[in-house]
Amino acid sequence: MTSRDTTTARETVATLLDRYGTTYAAEAGIRLRNTPQPLYQLLVLSDLLSARIRASVAVAAARALFAHGLRSPDRMRDATWQERVDALGEGGYRRYDERTATQLGEGAQRLLDDYGGDLRRLRAEADGDLDALRAGLRRTPGIGPAGADIFLREVQAVWPEAAPLVDEKALQGAERLGLPTSPAELARLAEEAEHGAGPEQGTPGTAALAAALVRAALDKHVVDDVIEHAEHST
Repeated sequence: MTSRDTTTARETVATLLDRYGTTYAAEAGIRLRNTPQPLYQLLVLSDLLSARIRASVAVAAARALFAHGLRSPDRMRDATWQERVDALGEGGYRRYDERTATQLGEGAQRLLDDYGGDLRRLRAEADGDLDALRAGLRRTPGIGPAGADIFLREVQAVWPEAAPLVDEKALQGAERLGLPTSPAELARLAEEAEHGAGPEQGTPGTAALAAALVRAALDKHVVDDVIEHAEHST
């Protein structure tokens, strides 16, 4: 990249983060930390987001599940199937509500059986191997390749071994915005936008940028809005 291209990319990333840089976990009300409950909530959100349904609906459904107290695998397992269906419907997640309600119950039981409800045990088992992490996540009913990537894209803020992770959907957003498609370069731009420093893997900025890039991939209005405001800032 030329110095002019680099300056343009920095302005674009700074504008994108400023206007759309909220992780999906934060949007769903998850205060992400490396502790069992928020990690489980992120797994639930990743399941919901991976379906062919609007991201806003998936986030609303996650918030509804959590509002009904279904914030941990034991509470999810112990809820009745109908309680899960009703909470999903309250969030507008009606197209896949019955199947997803079943998957959530089965997934909670699998997590309890395999890891005592604590995804940190999967992390320890994988020992920094992202393929092993993906394989472990995909043992959860409802979590396929897309769901595993969504989880890792968001969790990199607290699991630095997953960083810098910019999945296929986020890279589509980068292309639409004329940004580099190297995860390492995007991570560097995110760090510079936040702190004006060099790259630092595992920072929240990479997860936020990846989420914002997904929004750009899903909504042309986001692309147009970012380009317009980035141009005005130069």
